[in-house]
Amino acid sequence: MASEHIIVVGAGQMGSGIAQVALQAGLRVTLVDVSKEGLAKGAERIKAGLKKLVEKGKLDAARLEAANGNLATATSATEVKDVDFAIEAVTENEDLKRRIFLELDGVVKPGGILATNTSSIPITRIAAATKRPENVIGMHFMNPVPVMQLVELIRGAATSDATYQTTKALAEKMGKTTVVSKDFPGFIVNRILIPMLNEACFALQEGLGTAEDIDTAMKLGTNQPMGPLQLADFIGLDTVLYIAEVLHKGLGDDKYRPSPLLRQYVDAGWYGKKSGRGFYKY
Repeated sequence: MASEHIIVVGAGQMGSGIAQVALQAGLRVTLVDVSKEGLAKGAERIKAGLKKLVEKGKLDAARLEAANGNLATATSATEVKDVDFAIEAVTENEDLKRRIFLELDGVVKPGGILATNTSSIPITRIAAATKRPENVIGMHFMNPVPVMQLVELIRGAATSDATYQTTKALAEKMGKTTVVSKDFPGFIVNRILIPMLNEACFALQEGLGTAEDIDTAMKLGTNQPMGPLQLADFIGLDTVLYIAEVLHKGLGDDKYRPSPLLRQYVDAGWYGKKSGRGFYKY
């Protein structure tokens, strides 16, 4: 990438985290969000994250100044020029993502890459909304982005080798380790993780143990840093349910059907940490 200018669409937790690691890598970043308030919060989050790295001695003052200078914001992708690479990190809504990709198709330079941070939507379907499906790829960062080491790269049916190699090199420049997944529901991480979280919901529903006992058993019995119910609360129970439904529908196997208890909590608006209540109170 010649000018190494990246556009990140979506200034929420994921988008601002992706923008931060790109800035740390010395890239020029334009953060885009339709909400001016969301954009201001996202830029603030990035600057606070970079400042924290300076305080920990992981970033020097000169690099902090360069990173802050390399960050721009916009309320529409159409305002941005000379983009080599786009990463979309908006909410998990296929229609919204396809609309954004249609827009990015006209913004990113010819031959430039369009990546999506989706955790569950087929890359092949998103790519079909563009005139460059060979340049579309899944780039699934883990949350929180500045801390988590992994990026899942998902190749759609048309993704070219060159697109894959460029995206892999970019992820590595951001300090990440990559794995490659086929474009099947849930990819690698969520294909294995979500059924585990869903099974913990079934266990709680059946009275197998309390939420605390289920989480303690999995933490100490399998050496996980966080129990499955607490992790579901942190991810957001609405997100867990959404991905469980994608797996159930996409793979057509009843072993993926979402727990009725999980669905009930979502219906109640108990989404976990972000709403103040899930399997635990926050």
